[in-house]
Amino acid sequence: MKVTVVGTGYVGLVTGACLAQVGNQVLCVDVDADKVARLRAGEVPIHEPDLPAIVQEGIVSGRLCFTTDIAEGVTHGDFLFIAVGTPPDEDGSADLRHVLAVAGDIGRHLQRPVTVINKSTVPVGTAQKVRARIAAVLQDRAADIVFDVVANPEFLKEGAAVADFMKPDRIIIGTDNGAAAERMRVLYAPFNRNHDRLIVMDPASAELTKYAANVMLATRISLMNELAGLAERMGADIEQVRRGIGADPRIGHAFIYPGCGYGGSCFPKDVRALEYGARQHGFDVPLLAAVEKVNNRQKQLLEQKVVRALSEDLTGKTIAVWGLAFKPNTDDMREAPSRILMEALWRRGAYVQAFDPVAMDEARRLYGEQCALRLCLDPYAACEGADALVICTEWQQFRSPDFARMRSLLRQPFIVDGRNIYDPASVRAEGFTYHAIGRP
Repeated sequence: MKVTVVGTGYVGLVTGACLAQVGNQVLCVDVDADKVARLRAGEVPIHEPDLPAIVQEGIVSGRLCFTTDIAEGVTHGDFLFIAVGTPPDEDGSADLRHVLAVAGDIGRHLQRPVTVINKSTVPVGTAQKVRARIAAVLQDRAADIVFDVVANPEFLKEGAAVADFMKPDRIIIGTDNGAAAERMRVLYAPFNRNHDRLIVMDPASAELTKYAANVMLATRISLMNELAGLAERMGADIEQVRRGIGADPRIGHAFIYPGCGYGGSCFPKDVRALEYGARQHGFDVPLLAAVEKVNNRQKQLLEQKVVRALSEDLTGKTIAVWGLAFKPNTDDMREAPSRILMEALWRRGAYVQAFDPVAMDEARRLYGEQCALRLCLDPYAACEGADALVICTEWQQFRSPDFARMRSLLRQPFIVDGRNIYDPASVRAEGFTYHAIGRP
């Protein structure tokens, strides 16, 4: 099949590469000429396991191509995916300018019937707006061309996006047109072989499903973080509590890990966007406000633990930070707890020595002018001469370190574990003062 994907960000590039991997002819469109040139050369601008290999294979096979020409893209595809960004405005609403701009471009260049698929995360009602924009431009052209608009939200976890696309747990199709639904079923057939994962519903329900899924997961995280704070004060161990409640099949073990707060491009943005949408409909959602409030408070917890152990004034102190990305297997630092921590430490006069396996370039882009930051070549270099070590991201390589070497390098043997990756008794037996989340 001929597929066009407009937008080569995280969602668009994974979508295009995976659809090309199963044999489709895919053309990806982006306005950034430099980015397109890099992609044509097989250079993937984001860190995502397995993605570089399938992008390069798609390019070599000729099934995956890149262009800046939107007219070429619209002409190429029988399926036109919109996968551009929907950044949040100050009030929390999703900015639809890029989505609607693509809809206008489709209307200007459309010459034959197509299926337009909205892959971007958008508020309820966006499918109608996209349809209206395309129809209005076609009317201005006096062009009578049939097209369908389908809501097809993505459920890709950063760090596992290729696996999630190739073996999805569900494929949500939002359309009121049975023929469009059948075309989507054929397109997704290679990913839907073992059992039927395709769920067809109306567009509004499909759009809300995306927000509802992320808000549900964010709520679980914030609830566990509230319980962790309670456990600390009551002398209980939240990790024991987690195992106890996770054994209940109605609860399960997913997304009940306490820590220093969630970040990334999805959960924070989508919680705020759904709050905004609720306000627009005159509906009060106090639980969503509480989820965000708890998460913002949790991100400040690491700073508080450092301050309580060292001093309110951290002038002359050096803090080692392990992990800068908001989660493992990505270089994404958007709304990462590490950023809240480092910026708070700098305000208190501290110097930061940081290490992350893949997010160092992103940290340089964000903080290249920060003279109180040293980005280190390995985790042990970050510990050298530091008054404390703070762990912000649960990378696998941090789980079994050389504690004796760490103790010899740190000025003070003090660890704040924001992800509860160590056993407290074992670390204390190594001679460290150890503070975790929700553990006595």
